[in-house]
Formats: sequence, C-alpha cells, structure tokens
Amino acid sequence: MYDVDKIRQDFPILKELVNGKPLVYLDSAATSQKPNQVIDVVSDFYKKFNANVARGLHKLGEEATRQYEEVRFKTKDFINAKNEKEILFVKNTTEAANLIMFGWGMKNIKEGDKIVTTIMEHHSNFVPWQQLAKMKKARFEVIDIDEQGKLKENELDKIKGAKFVAVTAVSNVLGTVNDVKKICKLCRDTGAVSFVDGAQSVPSMKTDVRDIGCDFFAFSGHKMLAPFGTGVLYGKEEILESMDPFLYGSEMIRKVTVDEATWNDLPHRFEAGTPIVAETIGLGAAIDYLRKIGMDNIKRHKEEITAYALKRLAEMKGIKIIGPKNAGERGGLVAFELEKVHPHDIAAILDDSGIAIRSGHHCAMPLHLRLNIPASSRASFHLYTKKEEIDALVKGLEKVKMIFGA
Repeated sequence: MYDVDKIRQDFPILKELVNGKPLVYLDSAATSQKPNQVIDVVSDFYKKFNANVARGLHKLGEEATRQYEEVRFKTKDFINAKNEKEILFVKNTTEAANLIMFGWGMKNIKEGDKIVTTIMEHHSNFVPWQQLAKMKKARFEVIDIDEQGKLKENELDKIKGAKFVAVTAVSNVLGTVNDVKKICKLCRDTGAVSFVDGAQSVPSMKTDVRDIGCDFFAFSGHKMLAPFGTGVLYGKEEILESMDPFLYGSEMIRKVTVDEATWNDLPHRFEAGTPIVAETIGLGAAIDYLRKIGMDNIKRHKEEITAYALKRLAEMKGIKIIGPKNAGERGGLVAFELEKVHPHDIAAILDDSGIAIRSGHHCAMPLHLRLNIPASSRASFHLYTKKEEIDALVKGLEKVKMIFGA
C-alpha cells in the first residue's frame, strides 16, 4: 500500500514552517525535494570518501571512483540503456541538449536541412535548435498544438524529411504526455535523429529508452529527488562514437602531444574536467529510492493527485485550466489562469500562507505566446504530495479571489 505520510517522513524540509505556517510544496516540476537517503549519502561522501575520481591510486580515490561509476550502471538499468557507455553525466537537461547541438549538430546539420521541435518545449529544448538552424542556415519548423494542448496529428507530417527532431516527453506547462515512441518511429522511418527531453517524465514514470526508440534522451537529477548539478544524457553508442567532444580538457583525453590530441573512450570522451562526484552519488541514491517505492506506484499516486487537483480547480469560478483535462493524459502538474489576477500576485499571496507554486512563463515563452497569455500559475506534484495540500491550494486561491474581487 502506498503510504504518503510514511514517505513524507523521509523529507525533512516538509516539516519546515514558511511564514509561520506548514510548508505546502507544490513546485516539484521546477525541483523536487530531497529525502534523507540522498542527503545522507552526499554528506557521508564528504565525511568519509572525499577524493577525486579516475586519478588517484590511493584508497580514497579508488572508493570515490567505485561509487561514482556505480551510478552509471544504476542509471543504465533505470532507463534500460544497452550498456554503460551510452550514459553520459551532465549538469542538467540543458547541458545535454547543448552537448548534442555542438557535438552532433554542428557536424551533421547542413544548409537547407530541416530541424523540427514543438511549440510546447521548454527553452532548453527549443533555443538550441533554433540557434543551430540560424548558424547552419537550416530550416526550423515547429509542431503546433490543438485546443486540448496536444500535438496536432497532421502537424507530425513536418517530421518527414527532417534531419533532427526534438520533443518533450511531458510538457512542463500543459502537462501533456506525448507519444514519444510513435514520434521516434516516425523519425526512424524518415531517417531523422531523435532527441527526447525526459526532464518531466523520468521522475514519475518508467523509462525504457530502447522501447521508446530514441537516439538521444536526457533528464535532470534535481527533479527526481537528486542534488542540483546532476543529469544524464543517453545516446546510442554508434552515434556517440561519431560525435566530437563538447568540452576539452582532462579526463576526456587519451593522449596529448605538442601537435595533436586523441580522445578517450566512451563515455569519458564527453566528460571533461573534475566531475560533481558527491552529487552524482546522490543521484544514484535517488534512483535507489525511486525504485524501492516503485515507478508504477509513483505514477499511480501522481495521477490520483493530479485528478484531484483538476477536479477541485474545475469547481472554482474564474479558474481556467491549461492543457488536457484528463489526468491520465498529463504529468503531475496543473497550470492555470485566474481571471483578473496576475500569476505573480497569486504566488505572492499563496506564499504568505506557506504555499509554494510557480508563476511566470516557466521557460516556455513560445507556448505562452501561442496561448495568447503573458504568464500562468502552476502547481506541480511528486510522490510526497497529499490531497490535503491541494485543499490548501484551493483555500489559498479563494483568499486570492477575495482580495482581488475576482
């Protein structure tokens, strides 16, 4: 049985007060909170094993390296990659996209080629391809959405003839869960290289990159209970082998002379410099934690919370929900508008009651322009979210309406 109260005991920050009131944290799509199991692993590393990896032959260095590389194998299993060579450690999904852009895109995109993404993308999966198209004089095309916030079926025809296609698994505003398996098959059929942004999907649903059939897949640790500064880029081994390094320096080198340099084997070829060791080990602990609870259990819980949030918000006058109305078609978040009240004012008043939500364009300005709204409010959930917190949100929004006469 899924026991959310027991799970919450693992998250010390959820016991904190904000403005003298119990914290109601509804901003997990921006960053998740961290359980003791992750916090303790990071702390223990600095207390007991602090040393650089892949360099020292002393005991501390060997143990640090062992723990660090063990996370690569955990990640491989977590997303069902073929082998550990396909797992690159990055800071976040943004860095992953830029690694692809410079390592693959600059080498392979030519003048007149077509690059395709969608209107619902986070800036991290929009701007790199927009700018790559400008630099290479390629065509940049965007798949539109329908009134429900889903990708238009007829717009998927834009994938035909594309060289590269980038798509999010779950929109960080609409909540829409895209059929990335279908999209990646369309890419394979037309010869396009595919990249899936899994930042919003990996924290709450099983991920199988081989089943999806993508060429690249990326996600950020800080949204899945892990420390900031951790992330993963999966790439098919044969594609990674053909790519140029993104950064140059230590560790990614096999041999250097005055006249030339040769690169290290995968995956270290793309991991220049001293890595974020303790935090990456924390990523491994987060994966352990998620797997112990069970990704299917987490997905089911977030769907229940999302369904409850959709129901309670739909009951309120003046609230317009953005994106699909069915919880089974969206991730664990709900973005909305409140008539006559700016999202920043909503967030400020809710914060006074200890309720944390996100307000603004959520790094998705093209989508907000498409929706013809300047900004939106977003409540997002995770494995520790309770229905009582949704009730607190609704109560807080009623207070906002009263203050503004909305």
